[in-house]
Amino acid sequence: MKLGIPRERRDGEWRVAATPETVKQLTALGAEVLLEEGAGSAAGHPDHDYRQAGAQVVPGLDLARLDALAHVRPLDPDTARSLKRGAVTVGLASPSSELPTVEALAEAGVTAFALELVPRISRAQSMDALSSQALVAGYRCVLEAAIRLPRFFPLYMTAAGTVPPARVLVLGAGVAGLQAIGTAKRLGARVFANDIRPASADEVASMGGTFIRLDLETAEAAGGYARQLSSDAGTRQRQLLAPHVAQSDVLITTAAVPGRRAPLLVTREMVQGMRPGSVVVDLAAESGGNVEGVVPGQDIAVPTADGAGHVTLVGLKDPASAMASDASRLYAKNVANLLALMIHEGVVTPDFDDEVVAGACLTHDGAVRHLPTAELLGARTRAGQEGVL
Repeated sequence: MKLGIPRERRDGEWRVAATPETVKQLTALGAEVLLEEGAGSAAGHPDHDYRQAGAQVVPGLDLARLDALAHVRPLDPDTARSLKRGAVTVGLASPSSELPTVEALAEAGVTAFALELVPRISRAQSMDALSSQALVAGYRCVLEAAIRLPRFFPLYMTAAGTVPPARVLVLGAGVAGLQAIGTAKRLGARVFANDIRPASADEVASMGGTFIRLDLETAEAAGGYARQLSSDAGTRQRQLLAPHVAQSDVLITTAAVPGRRAPLLVTREMVQGMRPGSVVVDLAAESGGNVEGVVPGQDIAVPTADGAGHVTLVGLKDPASAMASDASRLYAKNVANLLALMIHEGVVTPDFDDEVVAGACLTHDGAVRHLPTAELLGARTRAGQEGVL
């Protein structure tokens, strides 16, 4: 079985889908790993490390000859069409926003596995790339805030006086939020957090944060994910959060609903109510943002309501990729563990009776197997036929 590992080409993407460690794991299963030159360089893995691990380093991948392809970012339609019929792909796919690629994968007869679709069950935790990359992002966002905040995070008692600790508010207590809470706490800040899932209170406390309880409806979907609040409940949530936001030196937002636009948690008016010099880091900037006016990849100075200064609004972009070494270490292991579930006697043969394999499958044998994506494609096709697109 020929397994290809490409060099990622999207701007700002420095991760790689295999490390020398996972190459050893995959070759032990019978895979012949072909790595594109320089694929792991930005993540701290030079080509000679891959060669020593058993991979073949090649100038370019001949996609038509590969049995499997492991990638980080979603493929483009041309790459999908270049794969041979029956080939297997494993990687992030963003199916709801990459519909042309999903169509191309299905038309090419490629069996594509999207790591976003891996079921949230105990047996699949080692393949959960969303969680592993959220952990990296949650850590990174606190460091970004600390760099920009014009004061210390921890308490300092000195001969020249006492410096009080910074107050950090984290909205969203999933994997990224909990990692942000823990990181801010380790840096010495006073940390507060809120999440619309009631079970999060104990998790927040376990990381050293104080949970803020709001008088709101609970909103927990299947698999432990948050679900979107109703419009009225969303408005009420922002009203209740406003005083807590105003009291914070740092606000970190991490709330996301899989497959949908990130919920709006913080309005511009709420940001303007913060003290001059405060910092807001929106981890959901690339999926629409939790904070009104956020722009992915940009810092925006928002004037405070009293005109005394400004609040820095940070739209984080590619936060996991910014820590490419450890992000790749975790991501590559997720990829290898999913592939290991499907490789038998050196051949990749997905068993669709396995709930992990079936759940993660996006396309197979010319069909889109993920129902929500198939429905989106159906709606898109109908819109095109009606002249809407």
